[in-house]
Amino acid sequence: MAVFLLASHARFSTANCPLSEVPRTRAKEGATPRRHFEDTLGNSELHCIHPMKIPTVFIFHGVGGNAQENWFPWLKEQLKARSFRVIVPDFPHSDHPDLTEWMEHFSQWNDQLNDQSILVGHSLGGAFALRLLEKVRQPVRASFLVASVWGVMGNQFDPPMKTFTVPPYDWKTIRKNSKHFSVLHSDNDPFIKLSQAQALARHLETRVTLVRGGGHINAGAGFTTFPFLREQITATA
Repeated sequence: MAVFLLASHARFSTANCPLSEVPRTRAKEGATPRRHFEDTLGNSELHCIHPMKIPTVFIFHGVGGNAQENWFPWLKEQLKARSFRVIVPDFPHSDHPDLTEWMEHFSQWNDQLNDQSILVGHSLGGAFALRLLEKVRQPVRASFLVASVWGVMGNQFDPPMKTFTVPPYDWKTIRKNSKHFSVLHSDNDPFIKLSQAQALARHLETRVTLVRGGGHINAGAGFTTFPFLREQITATA
């Protein structure tokens, strides 16, 4: 399976080297995390979309999370400036998540899911996106799974996530219900092994995009902006 590499101050490129050659770095405790990406477009280059085809982007947070954390607010404003509609739900009881409860909360937006929709899930939000794809009535345009939970991880977070991760996934239906998949993962995620992201990519018949030294791709790892993900999303519209 091919793996894409994202490096500090580097453009997106294919990595032909084996995973063992990808540098693994960690920010020192108390230090300001280094920038992982270079915003090459700037705010002046806006992506234009036909008004009859305006996509709605849904961004899903993870366990213990909320709509105002990590790179979510930044990405929301960046996409709105490019004429996307953006919805970032605050799911209930995120410290003790329950899939049925999250689905019920999301049902208020069910009528906005269509072939122009784009799903972005971070951590447990990725597992929620997968479960949503088992139920949608028509395929969405694209799904981006960032540092995504999907199965048993073998750590202390497994019990509170079991309603999302333990039941078998209907991979055939999931693949049918999204026209494009992207799996983004780091080589030093402290919670989810890279091998799990590779397995997820195989289930989705796609590739892993490797974020070198990206940790859990959250604010704690220095990700309060995410230019690469923004460009990947706008490229699908």
